[in-house]
Amino acid sequence: MNDPKLFDPYAGNILVQPLGPILDRAQATQCLSFMPPRPRDPGKVPKHLRMHYVIQLRDIHVASLDGLRVQETIDLMLRDGYRYKDPSATHTWSVIGGEAMCHKTPRAPAMAAVIVGHSGTGKTQAILRALDLGPSQVIEHPCFPKLVGKHQQLVWLSVDVPSSGRADDLAANLMSSFDAAMEKHVAGWQNRFTASLAKNRRDGQKMLDEWRQVASAHFLGALHLDEVQNFFKLPTLKKRRTKSPDAAELQLSIIEDQCLKWILTLTNTWQIPIILSGTPDGVGALMKRFANTQRFVGGGYHVIPPFQSADDPLFFDSKNQGGFLNAIGLYQFVATPVKIDREFASLILELTGGIPRLIIAFWVAAHRVAFERDDDSLRAEDFRRAGDTYLAPVKPAVAALRSKDPKLISRYEDLMQRDDNLWASFWAAMR
Repeated sequence: MNDPKLFDPYAGNILVQPLGPILDRAQATQCLSFMPPRPRDPGKVPKHLRMHYVIQLRDIHVASLDGLRVQETIDLMLRDGYRYKDPSATHTWSVIGGEAMCHKTPRAPAMAAVIVGHSGTGKTQAILRALDLGPSQVIEHPCFPKLVGKHQQLVWLSVDVPSSGRADDLAANLMSSFDAAMEKHVAGWQNRFTASLAKNRRDGQKMLDEWRQVASAHFLGALHLDEVQNFFKLPTLKKRRTKSPDAAELQLSIIEDQCLKWILTLTNTWQIPIILSGTPDGVGALMKRFANTQRFVGGGYHVIPPFQSADDPLFFDSKNQGGFLNAIGLYQFVATPVKIDREFASLILELTGGIPRLIIAFWVAAHRVAFERDDDSLRAEDFRRAGDTYLAPVKPAVAALRSKDPKLISRYEDLMQRDDNLWASFWAAMR
């Protein structure tokens, strides 16, 4: 057997060593997947207690091929990003302090990656599970080059882009998340950004720069910005509904361009890898100008789609039982389970549009319907009944998604597909 230590491209890097070994696909699959516990004989458990087992299905995670690729991308971003941040080098600390912005040796910008998918497809879970594979989000070094005493290394941070899309609110989210991560992992941590967050009047750019300097000093390995669609303002629903098929595409508008300029600066100047994720409408707005698209997807571009077909083995695997629905099908808390076959798989796609979050929601709701009967069984009609009762509000959106009709889809802003023709003038202005 080959010793992994003999083939370590990051040997001697104190920032990489605590991240653990580089996983192969089989190891990553095992680490990423999670199956909640099941009672051995659910028929003997009172129905009112069974629901408390059913609800735990919300924690299930079946590692998909797309999810494994996301994990590989994030692992590459983290480790490669630390190649340029050797804390034993004086130049590293000069860059952190903003004293020296020229490099003696050529180096590529930090990697960035984009993950896109409709709400509920599992893109955020795929990212967070990949980020959380390491031993800890925060690593405390008992001794650290150029410093006296111990020092904390922040491996990753994940924040939502605020609904306002404004720089001051983004900075506030970053500051709060930074202190929360440190407080969780470091005993006696004194919140770093209390004073900045307490100000009545906030300067978004100054706050972003302050956060960046502190995050750099703690050797942030990767920043995940979720819900990137919040950077943009969509046309009103009225305008989207009244647009004729032959009319020019309705323009999205940027809420505050300094946020996006700052993101580019993080990768180009400050060497902080960035993972951007969101729904197709927002991601599409980022992806026009070729030069910037290259920067955003240099680490990878991953689409996390809904399941499309009952013949897709990743959804329903009739031979090896390795599909997502096969895994869910193991969690039937009844004496007489429903048969998991192609016909049933087609029904689930019809009801959910193939969105994993909705599939789980239907599974839970169908059990609630089934438990109302005197017999102890789960039936296909329980899922239809769940769609007419507990989950009735999602029916129009699922119908729009399955129809692929642009007019129907336009009623739901986060279902809108990316449009690569919108942002030429915007990106040109950011040169």
